[in-house]
This record gives sequence, structure tokens and C-alpha cells, in this order.
Amino acid sequence: MSTTAPHASSADERRRRIEAAWSAAWDDGDVAALDALHAPGYRRRSSTTDEGLTLEAFKATITTTRAAFPDLVTHIDEIVVEGDRAAVRWRSVGTHQHSFLGVPPTRRTVEVAGATFAHFGPDGLIVEEQVTWDPRALLTALGIITLGSDQ
Repeated sequence: MSTTAPHASSADERRRRIEAAWSAAWDDGDVAALDALHAPGYRRRSSTTDEGLTLEAFKATITTTRAAFPDLVTHIDEIVVEGDRAAVRWRSVGTHQHSFLGVPPTRRTVEVAGATFAHFGPDGLIVEEQVTWDPRALLTALGIITLGSDQ
């Protein structure tokens, strides 16, 4: 008889853990839920040249974002897991109700979308994520910048 390790590595289990942790953190503000998904030494990168955010800095980013957009909901449109890799296509919707990065509340509903590519370590925890999304979409939705057809 075999036993399953606490961090089972099956694709379905990894998919379930990602969905649960993201829902708890992004939708409910329970950033501690990310501890069960991410390894010590975790890094979240948005470019190949940055050092990335630590888990604690990532949690602070979520907390700050949720403070400005308290009704924020993140929809996971698709998760693909293969071996020690996962790709998550997501979109987030929320109303800008409090100051965000120095921008006073606009009361606008904002939707941004992106993809996150995760790498699991041997213990079944995520050691690194590469996130890609267009921050101009957020700034445009808030009315901070406008993108014309000539840009």
C-alpha cells in the first residue's frame, strides 16, 4: 500500500492546490494560504532581468491591491499542468475604491488579464513563477493614461 506525500505531485492535485490558494489569497485576502503552495526561497518574476518578489513581498502586493480593490475577484480561465510546470491563464476584476499606488479612487471597475508560469520543486511546492500581464491595461482602465491608435 502506498501513501501520498503531503504535497502530492499529480497534475490534478497541483491544479486543485493552485485554485484553492489563489481563491483564498486573491478573492478573500487570506494570503497565508499561499504558504501551502510556495516553497521557501520562492520568487515571482515579471521579467527575465528582475530579482523577483519574495513570498512575503508577493503577499504584501496582494494585500495592497485588495485594499484598493476590495471587491477584487480573480477568475482562473485555464490551468495546464505538465510535470513540474504549470501555466495559469487568469483575469481579475475589481472596483477601484481606495488609493492605489498614489492614485485616488476612481470608482471605476477594472479588468486585467495575464498568465502565470510556475515551476514546482522536488517537494511539490512552487519555487518560481513568471507572470506576464499588461500594466497599461490597468492604467488605461483607471483613466490615468490613454492609448491612441497612433501609439
